[in-house]
Amino acid sequence: MQKMRESVVIMLVMTFWLPMLAGAQASQPPISNEPVAGQQRGGSQMPGEQLSPDAQAKLTKKVQSALLRLPRLTGYDNIEFKLQGRTVVLLGQVRDASLQPDAERAVKKVEGVDNVVNNIEVLPPSPGDDRIRLLMRRALSSGPLFKYGVNQAYPAIRIIVNNARVTLEGVVDSEGDKNICTIKANQVPGVLSVTNNLRVVKP
Repeated sequence: MQKMRESVVIMLVMTFWLPMLAGAQASQPPISNEPVAGQQRGGSQMPGEQLSPDAQAKLTKKVQSALLRLPRLTGYDNIEFKLQGRTVVLLGQVRDASLQPDAERAVKKVEGVDNVVNNIEVLPPSPGDDRIRLLMRRALSSGPLFKYGVNQAYPAIRIIVNNARVTLEGVVDSEGDKNICTIKANQVPGVLSVTNNLRVVKP
């Protein structure tokens, strides 16, 4: 239990989108992203001040707010983080390379943050991947999936494409919608594989 308190991983967009989707306060379930870029050896062993649940919740909200204000953040990016005391470990993938340092700078300015470990992966530029992103956005914005706002600035469903391999991150409100996303994503021409990490959160 103590270890869980020290390393609580936060899904960034969930807390932004769910109040609009469900009209209620979003929950923050744990996730398990593997750091790819800029990984610090022994990161899980970093010493840090033990925070009370209340202090941790307040710091979490501040970090979330800072990241959501990033001007270049889109539905093709997936920035997440975990807290280790007052150290923030940034995770996820971004298409725009400038988002990696921008996210770190934004979090370093948050009151209460002592250190930032930047494990955000910058996706390689690829015209083919850009084409898949556009086709995937069209596929996931029609019919019953329209409500998730894939065409909006901060959608509930985020589309991560790396070398024609697609990963869906975010939240939906039913298993049926999650399955529809998998079906539609696999129908997009040029996609080699689809990993559906969408979480079902009931309204």
